[in-house]
Amino acid sequence: MLKKFAAAAALAFVASSSFAAAPVAFYGGVDLGVTDADDYIDGNKASVGAFVGYGFNQNFAVEVGYRQLGKWDDIRAKQTHVSVLGFLPLNPQTDVYARLGYNQVKAEQTYSYTYRGFTETYTVGVKDDRALFGLGLNYSFSNQLSGRVEVQKPVSGVTNAHAALVWKF
Repeated sequence: MLKKFAAAAALAFVASSSFAAAPVAFYGGVDLGVTDADDYIDGNKASVGAFVGYGFNQNFAVEVGYRQLGKWDDIRAKQTHVSVLGFLPLNPQTDVYARLGYNQVKAEQTYSYTYRGFTETYTVGVKDDRALFGLGLNYSFSNQLSGRVEVQKPVSGVTNAHAALVWKF
C-alpha cells in the first residue's frame, strides 16, 4: 500500500512539473514596482528594472538583473543581483516561486553649494552587499510571454514589490 502511494505521489509531482509555467531555457524581462525604504527615507518611490535568466527545468532557474530602486530628492538607489529561483507549479499556467541570491545595493546622494559665484557639486555613496530574498507568483499568458508579481527584500529596512513581463526565447 505504501509503495503504491509513493509511486502515485512521484507520478503526480512529475506530471505537475511538466505543465508548469516557469520559463525553460533563456528568458528576459522588465519590471515596474515600488520601493519602501521607510527605515532610511520617508516615502515610497517607483522602481524599474530588467533581468535575464536561464531556466534549467520547470523547477529551477538562475537570473541576473539590475533595478533602479527609486529616487528620493537628491538620493538615488540602485540594485544589481544574481539569484537562484525555485518554482512550484500550482496549475498549468501558474507557479509560485522563491528567490535566494546575492545583491549589491548602492545609494548615492548628490548635493551642491554655491560660494562667491562658484558652484561645487559632490556625490557621496554607500553600497551594501547582502543576501536577496523574494517570493512571487508567475502566470503564463502564452508559450512566450508570462507575468510575475514579486516582493523582494534587498537589504534590511528596504522592501521592493513589483510586477514584471517575461519573454521566453
